[in-house]
Amino acid sequence: MQSVPFGDLRRLLEEGPVTAAGVLSGTSADGIDVALVELHPERSPRQLAFRTSPFARDLGRRVRELLEGGCGAPTSARHLALLHRDLGRAFGEAVRELAWDSGHWPALVGSHGQTVYHHDDVEPTGVASLQIGDGDWVAAGLGATVVSDFRQADLAAGGTGAPLTPLADPLLFASVERPFAVLNLGGIANLTLVEEERVRGWDVGPAGGLLDGLARLRLGVPYDEGGEVALTGRVIPELVERGHHHPFFERRPPKSTGRDTFGPEWIETWNRADLAPQDLLASACIFIAETVRRSLEASGLEPRSLWIAGGGVHNQRLLDELAARLPCPVAPSSEVGVDPDAREALAFACLAAECVRGIGRTETGLTGARSGRVLGKISPAVG
Repeated sequence: MQSVPFGDLRRLLEEGPVTAAGVLSGTSADGIDVALVELHPERSPRQLAFRTSPFARDLGRRVRELLEGGCGAPTSARHLALLHRDLGRAFGEAVRELAWDSGHWPALVGSHGQTVYHHDDVEPTGVASLQIGDGDWVAAGLGATVVSDFRQADLAAGGTGAPLTPLADPLLFASVERPFAVLNLGGIANLTLVEEERVRGWDVGPAGGLLDGLARLRLGVPYDEGGEVALTGRVIPELVERGHHHPFFERRPPKSTGRDTFGPEWIETWNRADLAPQDLLASACIFIAETVRRSLEASGLEPRSLWIAGGGVHNQRLLDELAARLPCPVAPSSEVGVDPDAREALAFACLAAECVRGIGRTETGLTGARSGRVLGKISPAVG
């Protein structure tokens, strides 16, 4: 490998092509996603490789203990500092392994990190969010410049700090006729609306976090593979409607949410012992699809198409329910050349390039932030 001096990186990004990486661990905290991508200023990003690597057992345990304890978890400063360091090391190692295996070495890495706290719009003192996995530890030994800690500039500019991946959707989906929508079905679902002159987006509500939580509680497995169990279940209408009584669904965008609102305690409210697991999972799929329908309807936009990314794209029951409810064609983002599993990692690779080039991407219609702020903190390449 040969590192690219930071002083040369901006020029190279403006001339293209440059190999970059995006790396993150999502809301579900089940592993590390890495995407390698070729960036060019005059062409859409081109994916080169993608992989999800499991956490080392001890590291995964420490992350889950912190997340499952929520904002009230008794966490020492030492524990948090060590996890911040060790996640940075793990993110860097995951990028390094995929680079060696694929033969594509990145000059730039966008590292989102692991969210361990998000204000969920209910913190009485105001917005705050924390992603750990230090960017300097990611950079160590990679020979690549790393951009990390993307959310703080958005928060400081008056935004909610999430969702940010929609900022890259006009780049990733450049070939799609506008207006169109992108639905990310991760632990939390978020929606992007790409119109002729603007981009809007917000968190819709729980998605994989609810489905996977129920699968762990009732099936003893990490997730309902392919939605196969949900496909056999019957819907419990009162359970679906009760879910929509949560105050989050009454708030208007811009809005964001996460595990501190829709975490283990809330998932437990779905876990009715008198109902079969397949009925709980089927009802949860209907609930998620209905939250998306209501959110899209409230936006006032009639998109030509809606493209689905994130882990939920593999749940057939959920896809069927979305297709039955939404007023436009629905399909996996793979049909327009965007890997559904890699979309978030690809987005942070793109946002890292925008940071190095000094391009402000915040959008008032997305998070409520003042427009045009540059996102991310830079750790220059080290040997």
